[in-house]
Amino acid sequence: MVPELSKRFTVYALDYPGHGYSDIPNARYDAAFFTEAVEGFLDKLDLREITLVGVSIGGVIPLIIAAHHNPRVTRVISVNPYDYAKGRGMARSSVLGWTITYAALVPVIGETVMRLRNFLIMKAVLRGGVVDPKSIPPELMTEMYAVGNRRGHYRAFVTLLRNGESWEAATKDYGRIATPVLLVWGDKDWARPSERQHTHSLVAGAEMKTIEEGGHFLPLDRPQEVLQLITSFATGERSNLGGASSGDTHAD
Repeated sequence: MVPELSKRFTVYALDYPGHGYSDIPNARYDAAFFTEAVEGFLDKLDLREITLVGVSIGGVIPLIIAAHHNPRVTRVISVNPYDYAKGRGMARSSVLGWTITYAALVPVIGETVMRLRNFLIMKAVLRGGVVDPKSIPPELMTEMYAVGNRRGHYRAFVTLLRNGESWEAATKDYGRIATPVLLVWGDKDWARPSERQHTHSLVAGAEMKTIEEGGHFLPLDRPQEVLQLITSFATGERSNLGGASSGDTHAD
């Protein structure tokens, strides 16, 4: 989606700590840690008038930053926010997803399971997050497996899962959000309809859209629909979403 978004916006796409090719520090991988990293990124590049967009835990981070009343962020788009079920939504992806999620909570066993991960296990978990398995390009699958094998990655992932409750705990601050917010869900997301409605109810004035035939990794399943919603909300060209002020920068 980045090439298409770049036609209208300046796009900054960052790898979170412990993800992609970013450093893998020895830290507590909870909501506060990731939020601090993203706010530090915005400060370091001195970005302003930002539309902050994220998916999954990345969908929660913009909401937390908006609750902080960060003056750099003018609007937020949260896609399939991972703020329910004590941070164990991945257990709903597949049998293997359930096994990995709960095994990670057990000392020693969690580390052992993660170190023994193989391509077939990772593939099953990722496919549990899309409606159409063909939505995940083979090249992406291969690269995700490669970065997941980086030194120390398994330990960071275990820590992330063990601090999963911090994402749901963050919802206590949603009531402080004054920034315009668009909540987007795939109708086949791991979050149940009642959990989606609960998040919606916590963010005053938030707009909510559901995309049919979309799973947890919604930009892979339904990229054009997500692209349209991002563009409309971020530019103010929102004939089907309602009015909003405009901005010229998009951070992902």
